[in-house]
Amino acid sequence: MIHIFAALALAITFGCEQSDPNFNGREGDTLTFSGRKWDIKSSSVVVGPGPNYFSKHPNDVFIDDDGYLHLSVEFREGQWRSTEVISQDTMGYGTYVWTLQGDPVNIDPNLVIGLFTWDNNTFQTQANSEVDIEFAKWGDEEEEYTLQYGVQPIAFGPYNPERVLKPEGDNSNWIGVSTHAFTWTDTLITWESWKGGTYGNGEPDASWTFDLSNPARIKYEGGNQSDPIIIPAPGNTTNARMNLWLVNGPGGPAYGTRQEIIIRKFEYIPL
Repeated sequence: MIHIFAALALAITFGCEQSDPNFNGREGDTLTFSGRKWDIKSSSVVVGPGPNYFSKHPNDVFIDDDGYLHLSVEFREGQWRSTEVISQDTMGYGTYVWTLQGDPVNIDPNLVIGLFTWDNNTFQTQANSEVDIEFAKWGDEEEEYTLQYGVQPIAFGPYNPERVLKPEGDNSNWIGVSTHAFTWTDTLITWESWKGGTYGNGEPDASWTFDLSNPARIKYEGGNQSDPIIIPAPGNTTNARMNLWLVNGPGGPAYGTRQEIIIRKFEYIPL
């Protein structure tokens, strides 16, 4: 019973599937959220991260009547399937802000909430231009602190511990509504998190900075390696992404139940 309760603390399951094709704010494989168009990732074979199968089913990723984005992990068509949305807008240096609703502290051990930047075309020079805010236990049921700030490469090849931080503050700040942001420049990345739904509302409840005093690191993936990188730069096709995925891929959630997170709002403030 403890396992079931912990899983449902994050998950919000619906008593029946939605049948109205217009309820989810979607047009085909895109949706509108926080005033922007987002593409919905889907795959019939396992792909990264995870790797996982990704669902575009309208009951797995949708916008509710309040304009909030729902991402889920669901057992569908014989497989556990994760969800991800990708901004059609390209973005670069600036501030990225997400407001969450749910319980990302008492999260299923196999679940990861990802709020991040990415560029398919900058592996070689910028390690895919990835800056992260994540919530996860990374498979460890006993892990207490789930909020994580990071700048890649972290564990693509040797583990680079200086490129990641788990704030060890009051975890209750993240249960309910919480706001998380990073400001990305060519010399400094600053992460900040607040209890509640307002960005910049007084002193942050957690924060971290990463600057050019850190060593350059190489990303190793698929037999390839990037150039040495300290702070990655955005590319011409860098965008924002949000996902809910499984660290063990098709193995599913540890507690075997549908998982869901609500993202109330996203904002990008360019420099």
